[in-house]
Amino acid sequence: MYPDNLKKSLAAVEAAREKNIALEPERMTAQQKEDLLSTYHPDYRKDEFVTLTVGPNKGEKVPTELAEILQAHSRISSKDINLEKPDYETDVLIIGGGGAGASAAIEAHKAGADVMIVTKLRIGDANTMMAEGGIQAADKPNDSPAIHFVDAFGGGHFAAKRELLSKLVCEAPEAIAWLSDLGVEFDKEADGTMITTHGGGTSRKRMHAAKDYSGAEIMRTLRDEVLNRQIPVIDFTAAIELILDTNGNTAGAVLMNMETKELLVAKAKTVILATGGAGRMHYQGFPTSNHYGATADGLVLGYRAGAKLLYADTLQYHPTGVAYPEQIFGALVTEKVRSLGAKLVNVNGEVFMHPLETRDVAAASIIRECSDRNNGIDTGRGKGIWLDTPMIEAIGGEGTIEARIPAMMRMFAKYGIDIRKEPILVFPTLHYQNGGLDITPDCMTTNINNLFAAGEVVGGIHGRNRLMGNSLLDIIVFGRSAGQSAAKAAKEAKPGKLTLAHIERFAQELDSAGIFTDTVSPKLLPNYTRQENI
Repeated sequence: MYPDNLKKSLAAVEAAREKNIALEPERMTAQQKEDLLSTYHPDYRKDEFVTLTVGPNKGEKVPTELAEILQAHSRISSKDINLEKPDYETDVLIIGGGGAGASAAIEAHKAGADVMIVTKLRIGDANTMMAEGGIQAADKPNDSPAIHFVDAFGGGHFAAKRELLSKLVCEAPEAIAWLSDLGVEFDKEADGTMITTHGGGTSRKRMHAAKDYSGAEIMRTLRDEVLNRQIPVIDFTAAIELILDTNGNTAGAVLMNMETKELLVAKAKTVILATGGAGRMHYQGFPTSNHYGATADGLVLGYRAGAKLLYADTLQYHPTGVAYPEQIFGALVTEKVRSLGAKLVNVNGEVFMHPLETRDVAAASIIRECSDRNNGIDTGRGKGIWLDTPMIEAIGGEGTIEARIPAMMRMFAKYGIDIRKEPILVFPTLHYQNGGLDITPDCMTTNINNLFAAGEVVGGIHGRNRLMGNSLLDIIVFGRSAGQSAAKAAKEAKPGKLTLAHIERFAQELDSAGIFTDTVSPKLLPNYTRQENI
């Protein structure tokens, strides 16, 4: 139930609903979008970024919080580790147990490689599990990969690496078929035709979904396949440093048991980083929709070893994170809510933007409405905007919400809010790491041999903004590709003598740059302990 101080605004929303349903807001022009983003989007706040002074991206800007862990010391010294007696040996070592890591493991195993997954939480504890709205693929008669490319390229501000985006869209139909064959229960018509919907920035209905728990359904299926194949999974074990050989090739990782803090050595012919995103870094103090372990580990591991980053200065703030109630502050409200007909409405009941603008434009519009225009709704811990969910059933008929977004309905019902009858309060939440490791189309990092990457840890696939449904797609397309490529490379790899010399080299670089810090990285987990002066 909403508090009394919101009743006046609620009444304005309800009074305007019938008119707002029929309203067709104009799309913004390219210039209007650029002006809006440069003024209100968090990526444009110059005081929230610093320039790196060490490492392969020296001279480039990154978020302040990311710079602190990129330009930090290793958790270990090379003297602490005996590389002569590995605790594990495998062909392909996969770091990360989400959708990209699982897809890579399945394909590498299918190719005949010995495979091992290490994950600092449990397999499936990943942003994949929390993705809701769907996965894009141009597999309908009125669509094509070329149209999908144009939508995604424009939505990413024409900054995507063309060869990566081309791979993403061209392999999308096969990815859907692969998932379906594995057992993913996509929404279908009575005749078996897959139901597809629009997402922000899409010109065709190409969003395939499993209700509004698409990621959970995909992760369930991938996890089952990994376990059925009896691929070893080392849970609650974090990679804290990559191991190179004397030829400069990746040859394994130093692992840490998250419970006992025991250090272990995993020797491998190839390594795949599939560590996911960075939402739990809480850049600029934003809440996040991300899972507990999303702390940019892969960026740190790769960067200290010498791997280049691409677009590390750009993040995605999902426009609709929960702003009220406090218990689920920052949780994701899927874009599918808007694709089904709900519109964003301000304190006065006014629709102020097209509901399916791209995510960066939508987020910036909401921030503008809550700041300079002073049209936000006071939630008690900040401002928010109404997302008028009752519009969905006014358009699609009674039962649409329960049929199409049941998880969303249940999440709010726990707190006495019936989204079929009442709108919900939203505000942008830190959602996706647009930037990441720079890779080639075969998923190998551009400057370290035998180090591969897939999923959210990669940069360049989406450019500087990502369209809905392309993240679940990229973990499948590039996860599968990374597994295939790493397995192939492992057949040729002959690792030299293992070394951690890059740790000392990086420490010396920090000293030479005048960076004196007690910070160690990767961060591994966020710290939510209350800091009080005693």
